Amino acid sequence: MVSKTLDIITKDGLTYIQFPRLTACNAVKHIFSTRIGGVSSGDYGSMNLSFNRGDSRENVLKNYEILCGAAGIDINDLVLSCQTHTSNVRTVTESDCGTGIFKDSFTDVDGLITNRPGVALVTQYADCTPLLFCDPVKRVIATSHSGWRGTVKQIGAVTVRKMIEEFGCRPENIIAGIGPCIGQCCYEVDDIVINAFREIPYIDIADIAIKKENGKYMLDLAAANKLILLHSGIAPENIDASDICTCCNSTELHSHRASRGRRGNLAAIIELK
Repeated sequence: MVSKTLDIITKDGLTYIQFPRLTACNAVKHIFSTRIGGVSSGDYGSMNLSFNRGDSRENVLKNYEILCGAAGIDINDLVLSCQTHTSNVRTVTESDCGTGIFKDSFTDVDGLITNRPGVALVTQYADCTPLLFCDPVKRVIATSHSGWRGTVKQIGAVTVRKMIEEFGCRPENIIAGIGPCIGQCCYEVDDIVINAFREIPYIDIADIAIKKENGKYMLDLAAANKLILLHSGIAPENIDASDICTCCNSTELHSHRASRGRRGNLAAIIELK
C-alpha cells in the first residue's frame, strides 16, 4: 500500500494513515486505521474496530485502546454512531462521550460534529468513503460516512452546511480529508446507482464514472465526494483526497467487496486539541 496524497505511518507494529493538511493545521488529533497492528484474528485480523461483525468485544476494545494510544486520544472520549447510509448528521458534546463504546449507540446517524475539545468523533468503513473536516478558525470538527447512498444524498454537503448553520463556519476555512475507499478500478455498479447520481445537478457522470461494454459502470466515489465538497465551497487546496483503493489493498484495509462481506471495519477518529 502506497500513497502520494496521504501519510502512511508504521510505529510499534501499528500502521495507520493521516491527512497532511489536517496534521499541518495543528488544531486536531486524527487517525485512520488499517488492518495492521491489532489483536483480532481471522476475517477480522488484526485491527477491527466494529462491535457488530462477530469479533469479541474484548478484542475490539483492545484495538481501540491501541489506535487511540497512537493518536493521543482517551478511549473514554470516543463517540460512535450506528451508520445506516443516511445523510443524518448529529452534533455531539461531552455528555455523548462513550456512546457506541460503553453505552448505547445513536441509530441512523452517519455524520458527527462537535466544537468541544475532548470529544473524539468516530466513523467506520470497509469500502465506503471517509470524510473528515476541521475549521481551525471556529474550532469545529466533523466526520461523515459516505457510501454510494450517502454520496447521492450529499452527506458531505450536509455536513458542511451544518457546520455553517450551527457554528458560523466559513467553507473557505474548512480543511477536509477524503479517506481510503473502494476505487474506480474495482467499483462496478449498475444503472440504478448511476441514475441516482444523475440527480445531482452539478455532477457530470463522465467525471465520476466510466461505462463498460457490459453496460455497467466503474464509479469513482472519491471523485464524486470531492466534487460535492468543492461545490460546498471548500477550496481545492484545502482537500486531501485519498489515492488508496480499499479493495486493491484488502490485505491491509478492510474491504466489503474484496472479502464478500467477511471482514471487520476500519475507523476514522478526529478530536480537537
